Amino acid sequence: MSRIDASFKVCALFGFPARHSVGPALHNAAFEALNLPFVYVAHDVEPARLAEAFAGARAMDYRGLSITMPHKVAALALVDDVDDMARAIGCINTVVLQDGRLRGANVDGLGALRALQQAGADPAGRRVLVLGSGGAARALAITLGIAAKPAELTILGAIEDELAQLARDVAERTGCPVRAELLSDATLTAGLGRAQILLHCTPVGMKPDCERSLVPRDRLRCDLVVFDAVYNPRRTLLLRDAAAAGCRVIEGTEMFLGQARLQFELWTGKPAPTDVMRRVLDARL
Repeated sequence: MSRIDASFKVCALFGFPARHSVGPALHNAAFEALNLPFVYVAHDVEPARLAEAFAGARAMDYRGLSITMPHKVAALALVDDVDDMARAIGCINTVVLQDGRLRGANVDGLGALRALQQAGADPAGRRVLVLGSGGAARALAITLGIAAKPAELTILGAIEDELAQLARDVAERTGCPVRAELLSDATLTAGLGRAQILLHCTPVGMKPDCERSLVPRDRLRCDLVVFDAVYNPRRTLLLRDAAAAGCRVIEGTEMFLGQARLQFELWTGKPAPTDVMRRVLDARL
């Protein structure tokens, strides 16, 4: 696309900083593959100017937005409508402008759920262990509680108040059986002993600190499914150790791709060209 004019529907990334994201290349390749009159651009938006940025997107009739940290919670108050999943999670990462109204959604957890299901690791009726209690853990735990109904959800985290609040929200908003404990060697050992699926949702192992893992290799067993929300590097130390132990492993790129596909479909109303998007993601990472 050599230019943006009135014939193009604009989708944008609001992040800080947004310029380092793979999103523009991913979505623009998908739009071009289907010959759609859409263009995706990245905007660096400082937190103090987020409301102005939303007003500008509305005034210029942008088709949709991707919202990254640190804006996901603040953006909730800037849209006209919020879907049930996003309201339960408490933040949004996707906006669609439709009939003059900004509609907020959160597809982070759904992207991870789709990745698990496509890998043959549907969490429905299974025992799931979540490591972490921040934004990624919240999105996954609440989404699974609503959309997958695990038999048991155990959450281990390091921030006591945050952990307790997440456990209450999961119980109240999803009805899923949940237990929450502070992360320690003992609770990790016990949690892994019960779990069939492990979801790692902390920054541990992310570049540049790649050679760290919360899970000792000798605690991993071959019948465990291991998912790591970290996608840079693609194969974290946790995933390398899990693969060596014979576990089924799912990279964080699958969650990234899953949520990008859902965003594409919300904006365009068309099935996402997954192969095209995967090629871009593979090339960029």
